[in-house]
Amino acid sequence: MARFSKWEVTEAIRNTGLVPVFYDSQTGIALQVIKACYRAGVRVFEFTNRGDFAHLVFAGLEKAATQEYPEMILGAGSVTDEATAALYIQSGAAFIVGPLFNPGIARLCNRRMIPYIPGCATATEVGNAQEAGCDLCKIFPASEIGGPSFIRSLKGPMPRSMFMVTGGVKPEESNLREWFTAGVTCVGMGSALFSKELLRTEDWEEISRLCRLSLQAIALAKTTT
Repeated sequence: MARFSKWEVTEAIRNTGLVPVFYDSQTGIALQVIKACYRAGVRVFEFTNRGDFAHLVFAGLEKAATQEYPEMILGAGSVTDEATAALYIQSGAAFIVGPLFNPGIARLCNRRMIPYIPGCATATEVGNAQEAGCDLCKIFPASEIGGPSFIRSLKGPMPRSMFMVTGGVKPEESNLREWFTAGVTCVGMGSALFSKELLRTEDWEEISRLCRLSLQAIALAKTTT
């Protein structure tokens, strides 16, 4: 069972505006990354289902977070089918993210009171996901389907919609301001926060710095939009 309710997850995402996205096959590396994010003030983290036995790594992270980072909300990303979603939910995932919209995953998450954040690239996909109970939709790949202008276009006829964007998001004030001014609820960031070089050199403090910078820029953008 997830440690956090559906509403607690949604509010944490809305309040912080940032969801780091990360995968590593080594639990130790992933824990260091989570620790660096947590230290910076991040409270929602997406571990992606990108490799063999990824669900076992996730289970280890959730167990460690329960003891060491109790306010960190862990979810699973890159989930495309119901069986995989169920596996992560059983391992403690507090939310499920996908690159596409799968109605079966929506039904499963609704039964378990888990937020499902599906990937959408058109207004029709967003509408179908919302009809299936998805409060937050992931616009993916955001930079390839119109960027901030696409978000503004969607928000016109769908003003109450909540969007998370991934792809083309950077830990830079100007970039983040552009996305939030367009109307996003939150952003997902992966390689821009966790470059291969930072991971190779184990520069956890720089990862913390980038997270802090991003959170500060997001907070500022929210006050000026």
